[in-house]
Amino acid sequence: MGITYEEKEQKFIFDFNNDGKEDIITLTGNGYQVEAFGRCFYYGYEFEDNIESSLRAKFIKYIKFTENLQANEDITQFIKKAVDNLNKKINLYDYDLVVMPESSSKVNQYMLRYIYRFAQPSLHKMELIKSLPASISFDMDSYEQQYLDDVLENGRPRYTAVQKQQVMQNIDDMMELIHHKDYFTIAKDVKKNRYRPYIMNFLKFADDKDKELCMSIRKQNILIIDDVTTSGSTLNEILRTLRILNEDNNITIFSLIGRKDLMAESF
Repeated sequence: MGITYEEKEQKFIFDFNNDGKEDIITLTGNGYQVEAFGRCFYYGYEFEDNIESSLRAKFIKYIKFTENLQANEDITQFIKKAVDNLNKKINLYDYDLVVMPESSSKVNQYMLRYIYRFAQPSLHKMELIKSLPASISFDMDSYEQQYLDDVLENGRPRYTAVQKQQVMQNIDDMMELIHHKDYFTIAKDVKKNRYRPYIMNFLKFADDKDKELCMSIRKQNILIIDDVTTSGSTLNEILRTLRILNEDNNITIFSLIGRKDLMAESF
């Protein structure tokens, strides 16, 4: 199946039976499983390589923010096709917990409802919510170990003490700014920031009950879902939040629209 865009009518045309040369996005086939974030990552759809970023952004906005999503047969069928494809690969009945980020889009909620059709009746769902800006922190220990304390082949430190101090001051200044911004401005500003992997606590458990549930689940199957994955920063933060509690579970990630070049190094 594929989707085209009619420029004259400013309209997306969904064809669930045929692929075409003008398709902007297509259902992925056997190649939609990749190793990313250090985990098994599946995605339902991928944009064609020649599609301009403005058109990609317009389609993502259409999918995520169409009013009354459930009444839009094109979008609901679009979601169902991807979840059906996922179920053929991993058997959703075998999963115990679904985790997703808080979102103003209704896509994740609809995906979850459809996943319940496959999953066992005892499947739990958990939504991670946004933290207050003042709670966001920086993992300086990891950053020092991986970068600031790096040593060259000749055994000399890559950075002088003065350079290290300057970098640490820059990070402190950046965090001070973050603590005084609103959440959505932060997400936009740090999306491609080189420090992004070390900025923590964007998300948190909605309540202690969810946190205790996550702590109690051991050696079980957890599915993380999200509507669109571009940089992977949201999925990274979910994984980080879950890993703090335990690393015993089998975690699978699914994104409705994703990218196959999200490599394990991004985590």
